[in-house]
Formats: sequence, C-alpha cells, structure tokens
Amino acid sequence: MKAFFVTGTDTDAGKTSVACALLHKARQAGLSTAAVKPVASGCVRTEAGLRNADALALQAECSLALPYEVVNPFAFSPAIAPHLAAEEAEVSLGVDELTISVRSVLAQGADFTLVEGAGGWRVPLNATENLSDLALALGLPVILVVGVRLGCINHALLSAEAILADGLPLAGWVANVVDPHAARLAQNIETLAARLPAPCLGQVPWSQPPAPAALARYLDLATLIQTPSRTCS
Repeated sequence: MKAFFVTGTDTDAGKTSVACALLHKARQAGLSTAAVKPVASGCVRTEAGLRNADALALQAECSLALPYEVVNPFAFSPAIAPHLAAEEAEVSLGVDELTISVRSVLAQGADFTLVEGAGGWRVPLNATENLSDLALALGLPVILVVGVRLGCINHALLSAEAILADGLPLAGWVANVVDPHAARLAQNIETLAARLPAPCLGQVPWSQPPAPAALARYLDLATLIQTPSRTCS
C-alpha cells in the first residue's frame, strides 16, 4: 500500500487537479485508489449536506466506494482559512480528530491513497496546530504541487525546506502551470528542477477544465510507487 500527503505552495496551486490525475493514472495501472481531504472550506449546501468541489473530484477518482463524509469529514461553508471556518462553526478542529478520520481511509487498504491538505504547508488548524502537524502524525511522504507563476520559486523552496525540516520525506514535486502567460516559464521550471531536493513527477500544462484523464499522461506514477513506505505512528 502506498499513501502520500499532497500539499501545495499556496492556495490554488492545483493540488486537487494533480491529485485527481495521479489517482486516475493509478486506476489505469490497475491499482485500487482512495483519497481523503480531511478539511475543506468553501463548501456548497446541498440536500445531502455541505459539499466541496475538490472533495467531490477526489471521490470520483476513488475505486473504493467511499461515502462523501469519509472523503471529507470536516466541511465548512465560507471560503476562508480552515481554523477561522471551524471557529465560526463552533467545531473543534485539531490533529487528533483529523488523524482518526484519515486513518479510517488508510485502513481501507487501497493500493494508492492520497491525503490532500488545504492551502499550503503551514495552514493553521487552531491556535497551536497546523495542517503540517497532521502529515507528521501520519508519517506520510509528501508530494509538493508547485503552482507555476511569478513568485513560485521562493514559495516552492521555502515549502520544501519546511517539509524536510519537519522530518518528512519529499517524495516528489509537480510543476503545475497555473498562469499560462507567466514570463520565462521554461526557465522557472528549470530553476525549480535544479534546486528542489526531490524528483520532478511531471510538468502539467495549463488546462481548463483540468480533466484527470488528460492530465494523467504528464505525471510519473512509477517514481511514487518506488518510494519507500513509512509506517503511520
């Protein structure tokens, strides 16, 4: 079983697009898949309850039949930072609660499981804990999605430094082009490749809509499958 924590250099870096494409590629390879987005803000109220577009997209790429509430156990309506959304909803949001939810998905035993964070590596969960603390509690290798645009080199290098300083392996990174008009696009990606201490898992071109089947061909699943497994603590 392979499981990874997916984080981004910032909000809208394309974590979900890349995660869905990786899940799709794993399914094409004959692997069973599962995903969990433990906390999501910016949800829409439906007859079935609050629903988040990113979580629904992940759920659609799971070969295991996972109920929405399992894929996204903590859903909040306002599109604001998770800790603020939880405060407004008077919901306790912390590493212990999220770890229990994520482990229930990992226990399903899928061949390939992705845990998608919210925003970047240091997004707060409450007054003392960050979403990065969840990744640490789970002990999962990290996939960093770099939203390629002006300023991404600094964001990517700082994120990678923080991940490694926290003691987690950086399994790889993905160059996800979110600004097709960014100047010196190729040179920026070359700089990232030269300076990030992990393999590049692919360069994903700008696409609208970002269909998983179309983006999957740009990603390297084999490198992830060869990543040494870590035992969740």
